[in-house]
Amino acid sequence: MKKSLHWFLGVLLAVTVAAAQSADQPVIRLATTTSTANSGLLDYLLPKFEAKCSCKVNVISVGTGKALKLGEDGNVDVVLVHARPAEDAFIAAGHGIDRKDVMYNDFILIGPNNDPAKINGEKDVLNAMQKIAQKKWRFVSRGDDSGTDQMEKSYWKALNLKPEGSWYVSAGQGMGEVLMMSGEMRAYTMTDRGTYLAFKDKVGLPILVQGDSKMYNPYGIIAVNPKKYPDINYKGATQLINWITSVEGQSQIASFKVGGEQLFIPSAK
Repeated sequence: MKKSLHWFLGVLLAVTVAAAQSADQPVIRLATTTSTANSGLLDYLLPKFEAKCSCKVNVISVGTGKALKLGEDGNVDVVLVHARPAEDAFIAAGHGIDRKDVMYNDFILIGPNNDPAKINGEKDVLNAMQKIAQKKWRFVSRGDDSGTDQMEKSYWKALNLKPEGSWYVSAGQGMGEVLMMSGEMRAYTMTDRGTYLAFKDKVGLPILVQGDSKMYNPYGIIAVNPKKYPDINYKGATQLINWITSVEGQSQIASFKVGGEQLFIPSAK
């Protein structure tokens, strides 16, 4: 009986301590893009921030469109995304405040080694996309309203083309899944460089088009508006924004590498 009582008191104490620790570590809900998660960047950055703030960051990794929707509905405290027109609309509608530049990388076009559309070395991404459409070789699109998907759609729009037919696959998936599909199908796709470098050994598709200024890919961080949702953790969101744009946070972003290659360039002003 005494052992049972001691065991019960021990469990009660453990639960109480855990609850106290949880209370001492407020949660910051971050909605962000699959590229920041799939590349390994967040696994590298967030433990360093959490150690400083004595907090916990819960990450929801989705496309930019879905991340902004989570912010719009008050289901997260802060968003880290890459689709500037959508970000500006989010702020203009009163859903977010305190936007800051964080970093940038770039988009690339990858595809099969035999390159049936003959785009390898093309300097203009629009010319490359037009060649793929003319050849009607398999192209896997994110199709998920992510920042990558929005950028791809802007290229088709600029060409006055509406890709359709069996050659154009709208996956409705994250970047990692799309890369794996493209590898299996020996298809073309557009990807951010960071996720590609994290997956390239599994995918087996080379970079064919890169370096066009139209493929520049900036990321911004935005706090959800506390006037709209008073219960959000605005303090925590502000802590994360301030840290990731600080000298320390920017230095950590610069030091993150995969295979010896820097994936993101700090851009906070």
